[in-house]
Amino acid sequence: MDLDVYVSAHRAEWDRLDALLRRRRRLNGAEVDELVALYQRTATHLSVIQSSAPDPQLTGRLSQLLARARSAVTGTRRASWRDVTRFLAHGFPAAVYRSRHWWIPTALLSTVVAVLLGWWIGTHPEVQSSIAAPEQLRELTRPGGEYETYYSSHPAASFAAQVWTNNAQAAAMCLVLGIFLGLPVLWILLLNMLNLGMGIGLMSSAGRLDVFLGLILPHGLLELTAVFVAAGTGLRLGWTLIDPGPRTRRAALAEEGRAALGMAIGLALILFISGAIEGFVTPSGLPTWARIGIGIAAELAFLAYVYVLGGRAARAGGIGDLEEPERSAAVPTAA
Repeated sequence: MDLDVYVSAHRAEWDRLDALLRRRRRLNGAEVDELVALYQRTATHLSVIQSSAPDPQLTGRLSQLLARARSAVTGTRRASWRDVTRFLAHGFPAAVYRSRHWWIPTALLSTVVAVLLGWWIGTHPEVQSSIAAPEQLRELTRPGGEYETYYSSHPAASFAAQVWTNNAQAAAMCLVLGIFLGLPVLWILLLNMLNLGMGIGLMSSAGRLDVFLGLILPHGLLELTAVFVAAGTGLRLGWTLIDPGPRTRRAALAEEGRAALGMAIGLALILFISGAIEGFVTPSGLPTWARIGIGIAAELAFLAYVYVLGGRAARAGGIGDLEEPERSAAVPTAA
């Protein structure tokens, strides 16, 4: 393609679009229609130039022109409480529901790994001795030992805040690091399951597995589910690099990345709830059955939230991405 000829043929349209954008008075109906038509044609022109004869100066000018035109066409808006409500009722649960084919297998496989690690550690004294000295292990697992006092070692409010911060960071790392083909996510999962398996194995070898489960289940059900959702979403994001589907790789990563970013915010709220349970319910004087019952109720409430609200939003077309007017303009790509 002869770039000079192409520019000469369409410069008048670009100048006209620029002139419409510079007008201080309100555009009438015909001018608005003309603005939209010129915006669409200029987007196509930019795509052709980028594909056939890229020129940095020209593409920069047209990109800037299109950004101004898009702002004029779509208008500006401010976030409101309606956006927050829509995100919590539609966007976040839809994103979690859509990724269920990733995080449910992740949860099942991770749980199996943790149980197998716990069995291996609990039935092999030589493995236990490699973890710590016998007297240290007794201190960990005895009644009133570190496993039990851990949850009441700090004031409930500060402990809950600390737990929430740590778990939110872990979930965010799973979501963000998924872009590296999911490999860091697998490592984070392995570390978490190793810690869980170690607790299962050591406490079971001391004959106190029931105590350990009574401490871990109230908050752990919801907490681990949030981590599994983050890990599954991170793995899905990594797989998008390999197989973007019918979308371009750039468009697929942009869409899945925006959904993952929104999910990080939503999971932070879920982890806030699990942190509150860990800080106030787990170390409380409630009977074990009551504490575990609270954990099960919180887990069932989250699953109902995902499958009822999320399923409904997903069937209506929700994907957890930004609303259409808020996304970057997509232009056709010339063959």
